[in-house]
Amino acid sequence: MATDRCELIGSLEREWRDALCAKDMERLRALIHPNFALIGSRSSGPFTMGRDEWLEAIQKRELVGIDLNVKDAAVFNDVIVATVEANWCVKYRGKPVQDCVLLTDVWVCEQGQWQVVRRHSSPVPTADCIAATS
Repeated sequence: MATDRCELIGSLEREWRDALCAKDMERLRALIHPNFALIGSRSSGPFTMGRDEWLEAIQKRELVGIDLNVKDAAVFNDVIVATVEANWCVKYRGKPVQDCVLLTDVWVCEQGQWQVVRRHSSPVPTADCIAATS
């Protein structure tokens, strides 16, 4: 992956992570496109969550931290498609819970502002998550 692509998407992903960890709602609203959708799966099945629902949900989480590793990025004029490994740690009932996911983020640049418009999240099996973080 070219260094400039890695630096750009890494910077955007870290900015999003930092705003999320700080619960900086103003910055999150600026980074997340109005047509944003999170697409993923849970044990109960696939789900899609829009921007407002996602912003509301993250305010209810007690986030301990997020480790990110940008694996790849493809740049097409005003669109970036990034593959990111993420290791989340949230508190649930007072105890830290780790969650590893493989993300595909789609960023668009409109009027000079990069915003994420889609995120697809796939769980990483627990054994792979432990191996990747040890």
